[in-house]
Amino acid sequence: MPESPAKLIDGKVYAERLRAEVTAQVAELKASQGLQPGLAVVLVGDDPASQIYVRSKGEHSLAAGMHSVTHRLPQDTSQEQLLALVAELNSDPLIHGILVQLPLPKHLDERAVLAILNPEKDVDGLTMISAGRLASGLPGLYPCTPMGCLILLRETLGDLSGKRAVVVGRSMLVGRPVAQLLLQADCTVTIAHSRTADLPAVCREADILVAAVGRPRMIKADWIKPGAAVIDVGINRVPFDDPEKAAAGRTKVVGDVDFKSASQVAGWITPVPGGVGLMTVAVLLQNTVTAAKRQAGLDV
Repeated sequence: MPESPAKLIDGKVYAERLRAEVTAQVAELKASQGLQPGLAVVLVGDDPASQIYVRSKGEHSLAAGMHSVTHRLPQDTSQEQLLALVAELNSDPLIHGILVQLPLPKHLDERAVLAILNPEKDVDGLTMISAGRLASGLPGLYPCTPMGCLILLRETLGDLSGKRAVVVGRSMLVGRPVAQLLLQADCTVTIAHSRTADLPAVCREADILVAAVGRPRMIKADWIKPGAAVIDVGINRVPFDDPEKAAAGRTKVVGDVDFKSASQVAGWITPVPGGVGLMTVAVLLQNTVTAAKRQAGLDV
């Protein structure tokens, strides 16, 4: 393990590399098969963070040479209208990947939407079929953020076999899928959460610590094993430390890890922003290419 301060795991570098690979794959599919992978993103409402993510997904898919469609629906969209759109996209031969941006407005049932989403087009890996394939260790479309975490760890550490990994957070979106992917990589995995007894001690056992709990700067330096690799999935908006900026209502984005102190103990660490978030979109593009190949009967 390298000496502290930690080396940054730069998500931008690896995301750019993956997007370049996707762009080359798209060009090859167009030239050899006449196939253009298509991605449809559905956004309901006007959540600012979701708006930013959706715009980024659209821009990067177009830049990679894909067919890209964004459906922006009003906040008061009914359950029936949303389900009808998803059903329409399920049957559209030009669309190989469908992503419904979560969270949805509270009056809409996310489970009902995921239940009708064609698993072959589930490029966010959230349907029951996708979750089952991941849990069973079968090939499939895996969730984008967890896959981004795994790619960063493999690029940084190489072989993960035998390493002790602790995932703080048990959500279906990140915590559990990350744990399953690390198990597939032959790590010894612990899923920790708010009710874990002596959580700091559990975290200190980890060669790999993944923070996905949604609490700003919760994980402190003394929770981290010296030299560990720390993957911070958290995206939290907090007031600026500067009193004037805070008084003006300005906020900044921080992770679930207290980066300043943790980077003096960890061996490697992802920044927030600039870490996992950039990988999420890159993996989404790769999943769309994979989905397009499978639907065309091509080898993946």
